[in-house]
Amino acid sequence: MTMGDVALERTLIYDADCGFCTRSAKWLAGEGKVSIKSWQSIRDLEALGLTEEMVEAAAYWADDGVVTAGAESAIAQALITKGSGWQLAGRFILLPGVHFVAARVYKVIAKNRHAMPGGTDACRLPN
Repeated sequence: MTMGDVALERTLIYDADCGFCTRSAKWLAGEGKVSIKSWQSIRDLEALGLTEEMVEAAAYWADDGVVTAGAESAIAQALITKGSGWQLAGRFILLPGVHFVAARVYKVIAKNRHAMPGGTDACRLPN
């Protein structure tokens, strides 16, 4: 998938205005297997089927023309792509029942990301 001049394959789309999100995305990209792209640097979110409201509230995974959100897809896929032991964690998140819990945990973390390590008031989601 390309977005202008940027290839969006195995790419985590995150909110660069949030320190916690930026730290998390950079950690996931650590060994270079996961590409990261802030939503603020994507010129045409609509071409990906996304809005600012959507990308401010959740991380997204883009690969092979498919864009998915949240713990049960974006975070799980990034962990799987990261490899080594993290691949197991990503696959665990996708297990039936576990993805339900992971989605709830993700929502709690997203709602409170301003209070997470590296978080600031700029991380606070609109109510």
